[in-house]
Formats: sequence, C-alpha cells, structure tokens
Amino acid sequence: MAKNKKVRPALKKTIFLFNKPFQVLSQFTDEKGRATLSDFITDNQVYPAGRLDYDSEGLLVLTSDNILKQKIIQPNLGFSKTYFIQVEGSPKEEQLEPLKEGILLRDGMTLPATYRLNQNGWSPPNLWERNPPIRFRKKIPTTWLEITISEGRNRQVRRMMAGLGFPVLRLIRFRIGSWTLDGIDPGKFLVLQP
Repeated sequence: MAKNKKVRPALKKTIFLFNKPFQVLSQFTDEKGRATLSDFITDNQVYPAGRLDYDSEGLLVLTSDNILKQKIIQPNLGFSKTYFIQVEGSPKEEQLEPLKEGILLRDGMTLPATYRLNQNGWSPPNLWERNPPIRFRKKIPTTWLEITISEGRNRQVRRMMAGLGFPVLRLIRFRIGSWTLDGIDPGKFLVLQP
C-alpha cells in the first residue's frame, strides 16, 4: 500500500520589476549591514534573475519562475539588456566601433554590442539624481551613451568601456528583454502576474 505523499502547492509565478537604487546589493542579506533587496521587497518567493552591481542602478528582475530566471541570464535568448551610461571623456564614433565586433576582456571576447552617443541627437530620458552624485572633474567632460548587450558577465559594461579608455561614472540598466523602467521610481517595483 503506497503512502500518501504531501504535495506542495505550486508556487504562483510572480515577476517583480524593481528599480534598484545606487548602493543596494542585489541579494536579500548582507553580513556588513549594507542595504539589500529585503529593505524594499518582502516576498520571500522571488529571487533576482541575474544581478546588478552595488554601484549600479536600474532594472532588476526578480521572479519565482526558475525557467524564466535561466532564460534571462543566458545570452541569445531574447533578453538583451540596455544601459544608460555616463562615461568620463568625450568618445567619438570611431573610438566606440570595437563594441560592434566585441571587446576582448580577461574572461574572453564579448558578444557584439550596439550603442548610441548623445552627440548624435540622442540623450537619456529624464533621470533621477543620484545620491551621492558622481564625481565631476572641471577639465574632463562626461558623456552619456546607450549601450545594449546580450550577455551579462560580471561588470561587463564597465570593463568594456574601461578597455576603450572611457571609465563609467554612472550606470543605469533601463531594459531587460521587453521590460523597462518606465514609470518605476528608484526603490519601487512593479509586480507582474504572468
């Protein structure tokens, strides 16, 4: 006679679109007492699909759907990521051309990226002030770019731009796949029920 097994109810598949503020960890706990996701999100069934560095801001997707989580972090599965970045210096179009072919990093060649410079008629949407603000140098200008990648290596955009000689001063992830930050203030989230 077979014993009855307890059947766990299926988890409701939930997606959080969170606008992660600057200096918040993309995890729920921290032994050093830094701000974490638990300061903003109390749902213990969702986990980050990928990460966004402590010193970066913007869209972080959290979900209870493990299959979706894996799709988001795998390159070439339709979840490209768009960032608004403010760099030190004034890059010219020809200096950014290597992004289109991929940049050689210590952990290998990146996949090709696309970009837009603000000198070409594009500028980022109205963004919130960062606290604390970026460092400004009187004699070194800064430039905003939009960059889209299809992978998500550790600090990839920062490393790519540093390799081209333009250190990133501010990085905001605006889009993952078809989801964007539109209408989501820093520290706030939007809950989607698939």
